[in-house]
Amino acid sequence: MKIHHLNFYVISGGPGAGKTTLLNELEDRGYLVVPEEARRIIKGEIERQGEGLPWKDKATYADLMLKASVNTYIHLKQQQIQTKVFFDRGILDTVCYMQMENLILTKETEILVTTYRYNQKVFLLPPWAEIYETDSERKQTYAEAVDTFEQMKATYIRYGYEIIEVPKDAVKNRADFVLKTLNNLK
Repeated sequence: MKIHHLNFYVISGGPGAGKTTLLNELEDRGYLVVPEEARRIIKGEIERQGEGLPWKDKATYADLMLKASVNTYIHLKQQQIQTKVFFDRGILDTVCYMQMENLILTKETEILVTTYRYNQKVFLLPPWAEIYETDSERKQTYAEAVDTFEQMKATYIRYGYEIIEVPKDAVKNRADFVLKTLNNLK
């Protein structure tokens, strides 16, 4: 059974493209925003000296991300929220990561991806060299960020989502673009 939430919107793209900044702006405007699971997991694994890190045990890291993303989706679904909800990445971001790292996509993973669906319109932020930075959780090079964006785009399209690319612009303008796009869909 597919569960399709028309008010659940994914904002995704490669690392360092301004997703979190955009989501913070949307949150400041009163929208419900779901933070990225990956950063939370990485911070937690570092603190507890765990193995579920992309530079240690990629399979454990992917499993932690997938479970956290699905649990968050289910939790919000159960709350029956009727307003727009913006996710900093979605379940498919984990699938893309798994494919990029040549990890096995189990039948269970495929079922989760096809069962828990977001709005068909997915906002992708393109790579942006001028704002790209690395930090303690983001270790990819800019070239890897570009490749991740391309892989992410292909993954969402393969699973039947429509990509809306958010222009490189000031955060206020990016948020206006997202909201105007959603208002024009009605």
